Amino acid sequence: MVIKILKNFFSRIFFNIFKNKKNIKLGFYGPPNAGKTSLANRICKDFTGEEIGRVSKVPHETRSVQFKEKVEIEYKGKTLTFKMIDTPGIATKIDYEDFLKYKVKKKEAKKRAKEATQGVIESIKWLDDMDIVVIVLDATKNPYNQVNITIIGNLVARKIPVLIIANKIDLKKADIKKIGAAFPEYDVVGISAKYGKNLEEFYESIFKLSKKV
Repeated sequence: MVIKILKNFFSRIFFNIFKNKKNIKLGFYGPPNAGKTSLANRICKDFTGEEIGRVSKVPHETRSVQFKEKVEIEYKGKTLTFKMIDTPGIATKIDYEDFLKYKVKKKEAKKRAKEATQGVIESIKWLDDMDIVVIVLDATKNPYNQVNITIIGNLVARKIPVLIIANKIDLKKADIKKIGAAFPEYDVVGISAKYGKNLEEFYESIFKLSKKV
């Protein structure tokens, strides 16, 4: 009886010491302007009071990997600690002329294109360090494209737990069912990062995936 009590006592001490100490690496991936940084910003703002990066209508605003350490997310009485990793938008081709459409000067456009290309390479390399990946897609756009297939293919090869986010559900053209049909093997959660809509379902899915880490 005494031995059993001691075992339980030390088990509780061990659990209390190590619970929530693990920093789960949570990566945000997806094509440019899908809302990765907007979602990461909202989460970080809610739980730390700070944002992770800048948001812009110009594609490839995020051109290098950004981090926010030790973001403690609380959901339904449970708390998990995450290292938030916001990555540059994945694209198969980045042309400096794409930036000119947004009135960016030619010299700056070429610089941005070069940085964005390097950012894509950096993003793919970082996949090896991820515990969970959130793929953020624009729910108003066709999910059947080479970029999304490339991202999914890399994740399948690494056996990383994945959650797919159909962002921008506040827009009329949003079609969550189409994204779900494109990736039937994964959970798809529709949200609006801009307005914070349906984040409860997002947190529930993330906490569920964390059990696989």
